[in-house]
Amino acid sequence: MLSPYDELPVHQTPYPLSIVSNTDPGFDDGYFFGAFSAEAGCFCFQGLRINPNTDIIGGYVGVMRDGVQRTVRFSRTWRELCDTTVGPYRMEVVEPFRDIRLTLDDNPSGLRMDLHWLGSAPPYQEAHHLAVNRGRPVTDQTRYSQPGTVRGWIEIDGDRVEADPSHWYGSRDHSWGLYHERPPLAPDPRWLPPRDPGGVPRALRFWTLFGAGELSGFYAIHESPDGAQVPMNDTFGTPFEGRLHLGRDSVAVDLVAGSHDLELVPGTRRLKAGTVTLTAADGGKWTQRVEPVGPPWVTATIGYQGGSWRDGGSMRTYHGPGVSLEWDEFDFSRQPFDHTRYDGSVVADLHGKEYLSRVTTTAPDGRQWVGAGHTELFLDGPFAPLGLR
Repeated sequence: MLSPYDELPVHQTPYPLSIVSNTDPGFDDGYFFGAFSAEAGCFCFQGLRINPNTDIIGGYVGVMRDGVQRTVRFSRTWRELCDTTVGPYRMEVVEPFRDIRLTLDDNPSGLRMDLHWLGSAPPYQEAHHLAVNRGRPVTDQTRYSQPGTVRGWIEIDGDRVEADPSHWYGSRDHSWGLYHERPPLAPDPRWLPPRDPGGVPRALRFWTLFGAGELSGFYAIHESPDGAQVPMNDTFGTPFEGRLHLGRDSVAVDLVAGSHDLELVPGTRRLKAGTVTLTAADGGKWTQRVEPVGPPWVTATIGYQGGSWRDGGSMRTYHGPGVSLEWDEFDFSRQPFDHTRYDGSVVADLHGKEYLSRVTTTAPDGRQWVGAGHTELFLDGPFAPLGLR
């Protein structure tokens, strides 16, 4: 079938754009947007993904303040309206890579917003994401990340928070392709040979998008269980990459290496603070102090995993005719915790991996900027440098 996208000369196959070349239900295309302020102690997270092979478009908007996280999820079939609108939620590209309007109209959750996400630097195309299991690609994906600022407002039960670009910053990524398998739309492992991905597994992911006045940037560090930065067979397997910008159209500071000194909350895998050293292509050393502001927000409510919707499904599954919408609120101020999904499964010792951080960046010449960042810390399995088993 034809869609509004077919009006444009952007086709990559002999078929309409609503038909993709890969028939795997894990093939999707979509966005994440973060809007946050260290001064306000508030992080608004949202996303939208299209799964053409299940004919589903789904998304979410959530807010974390003072450890309390409220999330609204929404879904519908996609081909009935090939557009980035689901019920009360709309994503509008006002100007590519510079101005994205994000709106959430009246709905039962009590969350509303009208935000302009404004790119403060050009997007960074990350190295291609490829992971295999027994020779079959299970991730084959392009992704770009971008820092920004935010203007507009967010409202919770009538309490409006104004977002000002002077101290509200933004994070975003856009990815498309085959993403890693997630139940319930994944083969039952009992009918398959044991997993055999081969290669080097990833144990640490330290990923940051940040802003601080004229300075903004992106970097990602991935390490093996023994702390080595080597190519890994993982959804996020690039050892290191990143770039800084001083102004939207300034000359980029390309980063070639990164190291970290992380401190965890005792007895947990939760970040207490960290210092990151970034080496630029010209040999200059940039340092960044990362200090979380409150507990991290938790991705368990956004709909990616099976059981994250009340019917036991996920963002990729069908929830009924028309627009499906539901919401919930949890107190995540104490972490880790045991989280019971709506399908009855329990995730023990869960803690958030997505931090609102206050970041202080120091240039090689001593100049310093203070701002805010979106920091991801994944510590999966053993990680020798931090004594984790």
